[in-house]
Amino acid sequence: MQSRRSLARGWMLASTGLVAIAATPLGAQDGPSLNMYGATGLIDMPSAESQPDGILNTSTAHFGPISRTTLSFQLTPRISGSFRFLGIRDFDKAVPSIWGTYYDRSFDLRYQILDEGQYTPALAIGLQDLVGTGILSGEYIVATKSIGQQVKVTAGLGWGRLGSYQDIGSPFGDRTPIDTEDSAEVEFGNWFKGPMAPFAGIEYSPTDRWTLKAEYSSDIYDLEAGTRKTFDRKSPFNFGAEYKVMSGLRVGGYYMYGSEFGLAAHITMNPKQRPMGGITDGAPDPVKPRPSRAADPDAWSSEWVTQPDAAPLLITNLNKRLEGDGIRVEALGYDGTTAQVRIRNDRYDAEAQAIGRTARAMANAMPASIEVFEIVPVENGIRASKVTIRRSDVERLEHAPDGEAQMRARTAISPAGAAMPGSVMNPDLYPRLSWSVSPYTRIRLFDQLDPFKVDLGLRAAGTYELAPGLSLRGSVTKKLVGNLDDRPPMPERALQPVRSGNYYYDADGDPAIEQLAFHWNTNLAPEVYGRVSLGYLERMFGGISTEVLYKPVNRRWAVGAELNYVAQRSPEQDLGFDLPQRLYQTDGAGTETGPDSYKVLTGHVSGYYAFENGLHVQVDVGKYLAGDVGATLSLNREFANGWRVGAFATKTDVSADDFGAGSFDKGIRLEIPFAWATGAPSRKSAVATIRPFGRDGGQRLEVDGRLYETLRDYDENGIDSQWGRFWK
Repeated sequence: MQSRRSLARGWMLASTGLVAIAATPLGAQDGPSLNMYGATGLIDMPSAESQPDGILNTSTAHFGPISRTTLSFQLTPRISGSFRFLGIRDFDKAVPSIWGTYYDRSFDLRYQILDEGQYTPALAIGLQDLVGTGILSGEYIVATKSIGQQVKVTAGLGWGRLGSYQDIGSPFGDRTPIDTEDSAEVEFGNWFKGPMAPFAGIEYSPTDRWTLKAEYSSDIYDLEAGTRKTFDRKSPFNFGAEYKVMSGLRVGGYYMYGSEFGLAAHITMNPKQRPMGGITDGAPDPVKPRPSRAADPDAWSSEWVTQPDAAPLLITNLNKRLEGDGIRVEALGYDGTTAQVRIRNDRYDAEAQAIGRTARAMANAMPASIEVFEIVPVENGIRASKVTIRRSDVERLEHAPDGEAQMRARTAISPAGAAMPGSVMNPDLYPRLSWSVSPYTRIRLFDQLDPFKVDLGLRAAGTYELAPGLSLRGSVTKKLVGNLDDRPPMPERALQPVRSGNYYYDADGDPAIEQLAFHWNTNLAPEVYGRVSLGYLERMFGGISTEVLYKPVNRRWAVGAELNYVAQRSPEQDLGFDLPQRLYQTDGAGTETGPDSYKVLTGHVSGYYAFENGLHVQVDVGKYLAGDVGATLSLNREFANGWRVGAFATKTDVSADDFGAGSFDKGIRLEIPFAWATGAPSRKSAVATIRPFGRDGGQRLEVDGRLYETLRDYDENGIDSQWGRFWK
């Protein structure tokens, strides 16, 4: 077992890492205060208020032997969720040699039933640690009422650990005791069962920076203070003071349970706002209106259409005008009044902005007879949609006070369809090689023995585009420093180690071929798209992956299907598929068996739906890498500036015991666009996935370029959500 010093250092690094996710509080919208669980509340108890819609909070809180780091998100105006990492030091005081520092993960969910009215309080219901070991599990219903501008009063009823002190009975039945050594399952039968106890508290804000709190806690801390004797709980009363350092940053100090002092820091971030203001970018070229037909009738002639060199000259001219915008013309077709241009956007994270820049360039480059612009965005060789704009609207509305709204009302978004007859490809696009060398970070949070592990190194990546939709992509990594090769004991398993063996890939793959695969993407039919990927698809698997997606441009839903036949790669991540004996599946008796390589056929049927508030729902049903069968539910909230916050859960026919600690796969995803952080246009983003340590059930192939993620920003809903940047 690791030393206490190492464990403490790891805990602090984990706390720092999560808090750093939201390390820029500038511009955040201050909402109700948070408790030491990182949720809206008093000190240790919840309140009934909600944070402003879309707000993201990170918290780190410590008192006595207990440390909590929490990431909370207001998913909708009424629904919020929290992911928490718990550390309890000296967990072995009462029972030596079993635990040193105990680490645990938990997830909360709460729903605000009623908003506060003139005479009625806000009312909320919550589930604490509903997905975890249950060490923090509890349920509550709580009400909060403001008295004037400075005082808030909260009272509620709690169950589970929130009903453990001075309970008033068990009106809804008994509760099953928790077992910290058992696999975590969602105990639906325990919700609002067992003893019920009241809690209450008050907040007083004498100034806009200071808040004083006092509460009566219904949590007896039976496991920590009773069974394990990690601290002495002498009183149910907690007291604290919080100070708002700046907008979005609040710190607090507390005297808790009559024996302990506590500290907390809360950072609030509003993904809807940019920390550096708006995106700084060069101004677009102003639109040069055409002369009237009466003033220059020759300029309106369409005789130029018959000139053999017209297409190359127009493509060259458009490329020159768009080069500075990171937009490339892939093909151009036209007749006397209509021009259709296929574009590739390599810079802007908002497709509406790329479309607007292209429309301006076409207005300045096209002959006067061209009145209709058809702009077809192309992504990975796929014609995603068609945006039809009238040139006269571009000329007339460029500086109109409500030009964006008027332009959208006159713009049609439709399926891309076939290319115009006689379309000419840009001869300079294919074949084309692009490459980069950049640092990489591979982070593993909440390992069995250490909450924070990291590798730092260099990644060389390249793409060779052979033809429209056909490319060879690959990347090679070289580790420079890190501790991911610090291998814990392999857990007992009943499944092939498709992910739990990742330690061997971290240690043995240096340098490593992350991926090296051919990708082919195409339009199969109107609004039907296809993908085939062949080669070393990810660091742990290689083979063939196929996908079909039906995605109507003017609808919010889509359906797709994926089929893969893959083999597990060698841990060295070279060109081989030979597995060492330690990466074979066990036979139930603990004997390692298996062929030289593990091969599996996997596949999923997927459904997608995009709600108006930026909430995206995805359901995948099928067979996973370990051969298990089940379904994955994903919820993602996306903002107009590219921020994405979401959660996912996968349940398959693997039992909780066979799966291991955690019972089933789940996690949180966070995507932060570079453009949001830097203020410069970019399509790149930083993606973090927070999940329990690697398990084998419910694992999908991590193939690059899945179709829905590739195309979701190009339908009517995706373009509309960012239309405000059309004239930018």
